[in-house]
Amino acid sequence: MNAVLGDLPTWNLADLYSSPTGTDLDADLSRAAAEAEAFARDYEGKIAALDGKALGGAIARFEALSDRMGRIGSYASLYYAQNMADAERGRFSQNVSEKLTDIGTKLVFFRLEINKLEDVDLEAKLKAPELAKYAPWLRDLRVYRPHQLSDELEKALHEKYVVGRAAWSRLFDETIARLRYPFRNEMLSEPQILDKLSSKDPEIRKEAAKSFGKVQGENVAIFSLVTNTLAKDKEIDDRWRKYPRPQSAMNLANVVEDEVVDALAKSVKAAYPKLAHRYYKLKAKWFGVETMPYWDRNAPLPEHDDRVIPWKEAERIVLDAYGAFSPELASVGRKFFGTGWIDAPARPGKSPGAFAHPTVPSAHPYLLLNYQGKSRDVMTLAHELGHGVHQVLAAGQGALMADTPLTLAETASVFGEMLTFQSLLKSAPDKATRKAMLAGKVEDMLNTVVRQIAFYDFESRLHMARREGELTPDAIGEIWMAVQRESLGPAFTFDEEYKVYWTYIGHFIHSPFYVYAYAFGDCLVNSLYAAYQAGQPDFQAKYLDMLRAGGVKRHKELLAPFGLDASDPAFWDKGLSVISGFVDELEKL
Repeated sequence: MNAVLGDLPTWNLADLYSSPTGTDLDADLSRAAAEAEAFARDYEGKIAALDGKALGGAIARFEALSDRMGRIGSYASLYYAQNMADAERGRFSQNVSEKLTDIGTKLVFFRLEINKLEDVDLEAKLKAPELAKYAPWLRDLRVYRPHQLSDELEKALHEKYVVGRAAWSRLFDETIARLRYPFRNEMLSEPQILDKLSSKDPEIRKEAAKSFGKVQGENVAIFSLVTNTLAKDKEIDDRWRKYPRPQSAMNLANVVEDEVVDALAKSVKAAYPKLAHRYYKLKAKWFGVETMPYWDRNAPLPEHDDRVIPWKEAERIVLDAYGAFSPELASVGRKFFGTGWIDAPARPGKSPGAFAHPTVPSAHPYLLLNYQGKSRDVMTLAHELGHGVHQVLAAGQGALMADTPLTLAETASVFGEMLTFQSLLKSAPDKATRKAMLAGKVEDMLNTVVRQIAFYDFESRLHMARREGELTPDAIGEIWMAVQRESLGPAFTFDEEYKVYWTYIGHFIHSPFYVYAYAFGDCLVNSLYAAYQAGQPDFQAKYLDMLRAGGVKRHKELLAPFGLDASDPAFWDKGLSVISGFVDELEKL
């Protein structure tokens, strides 16, 4: 394969530390532990008495320590990601994680004490420039004030987490990892069997879907128990912390108001008929049928492009697309190539999928891909490079304020993907290729927007129903089927086993109500891209300023220069019209 793909880059982690046994890593761990001890000695129980300048100095110390701990943690997790099947790497990563948790426990008091300051006292302190610099971090920290419990209770919950929520999550992960699905003469893992659902052969898709449904059905009791327990656990936590509804904690973490998320969900649900229903009806027609079985949802079109794209060509395609939009964006993107910042080959044991790890502002991001030369892999490179460029540009905000909330973290990645897609679309050699490319893009967007909002709707209904009492597997299955029929529309038929297809979605277990962030990011970028296409003045400069802001500004301030407002329902309709525009074009083709 490498003969076709060319030389694929791998990471150089020495930019962080020399090796897992290096004296530099040991020295930094010891130094972080000593600094945390000294920090607690100097400040615990004394925050209220500090003036603005002194509190600014304390936060600056906390930030430097956060950067050091972040560098150590990043190195351990990246080293592990290179080969997760290596027990020694797993042990190293776990040990580092435990040491950092111990160091972090000494620092828990700092956030709690800051949140106990009265608004009027903090206002007075913020007059000092040393503290004013950290105003955005304080703003985001203090949104949790009304939901903070006593110090003892917070500490107890912190310690009990590993045998509570984390233990149930681990049971889910280990159950899924253990399951095997019979397929012809093989026993396949979950990623392997699900991959068969996008095979070109309809018989393979059907057999895989049936096998997956059968095994999940045999294990539905465990998945129901985990789901019921975690939904109840969340209801207790929300009640104690006085969150108004099940979604509120996630919305707070995402720095977005409940009503903005409501507007997004409402707009997407209202658009189901003109998006998913219309597209899948069209897809059924291309396959020469009235209705399709559920396992044909991700079936590739006959015109699908199977060409293998070498790495060097992928690099050129993406950087050219970035450069045509903004030479500055491309020059930041270029830093990732030939420098050991990207790990591209698919290897046994390597972390699956793709990610961009920001590490810390004093270092640089690392991208992980499993590049196999498909056109979708080129889009993944464009996506992860967008994250990487965003992380480089935002690093100037420092360790406490460089990170963006999830809802905005997808902006640069999806925008980079859109730039690359539009550039490839322009160079499509014929009508058939153009149709296959457009259809692939529409399916990706439907999976990101419609499917994720349907997931969000499923969670919302499930958590509300759980408040009335424990739910049977059948009751959960009924909620699942209702949202699937509503979102996907009349073009599909669903067999009995599809009732248990909710059981494998990890987001429901690990981070309830996270899923709407994908739809938020996609629609936001569509609205931004529409403003760019409309020729808005200075668009590129405004866009780069938005990325540089990191976590300093909220979505309202970030979008204002583009004349966009996410709390206006019309904003989401504008984003959704980009998807329906692609479907319009497919109908014409």
